[in-house]
Amino acid sequence: MRIVIVGGSKFGVATAEQMIDKGHEVVLIDKDRAKLEWISDTLDCGLIEGDGSSPSVLREAFGSEDDVLIALTNASDDNILTALVARSVGFGRVIPQIISPELLEVCAELELDDTITPHATVARSLCRALEEDTEVTEDLNLSGALRLKRVEVPEGLEGKTLADLNIPDTARPVAFIDDSGEALADADTTLTAGAHVLFVVAADDVSPLQKCFSD
Repeated sequence: MRIVIVGGSKFGVATAEQMIDKGHEVVLIDKDRAKLEWISDTLDCGLIEGDGSSPSVLREAFGSEDDVLIALTNASDDNILTALVARSVGFGRVIPQIISPELLEVCAELELDDTITPHATVARSLCRALEEDTEVTEDLNLSGALRLKRVEVPEGLEGKTLADLNIPDTARPVAFIDDSGEALADADTTLTAGAHVLFVVAADDVSPLQKCFSD
């Protein structure tokens, strides 16, 4: 099957990797030439420089009505436009990523029935894992199995922020837990020895994440 991915985001590249591993033919579209050059050294797939919502660009990527287009830019409205244009070009299936919940109604009105809603899916997985005291194992629409991982901050990282660490791209901080309680975590969270950070992380990157917190 030919999979056309619009958007060379981290999610787009991770999805392309998954599809290539499954034996699918993949074409990735992005406006950024430098990003495509980097991707060309990483992935064995077709690359097209251009606007993924442009009919001419999508016709260049189109092979047959069996093709699937996945719009994975970080802008929900762009993804909707791309999906509509792709449908008119002839793609048999179009799947836009929708980050803004209010745009899901628009998708329904436009009969875009296949959507990827990563934030909502992660939230559901987290709630289920916390309620059942289990790991997060739900497959997030092509992004791979996730785990909920709690790591302790060693003395050597005292005073650093999460942004200072070489944390895997697939890891997302969820909460910072210390003696004063729990707080939401982000890249600017300052670390204190003995505290814990709760992450959502791709299963394959649990070990690299743990290494970031080793002395």
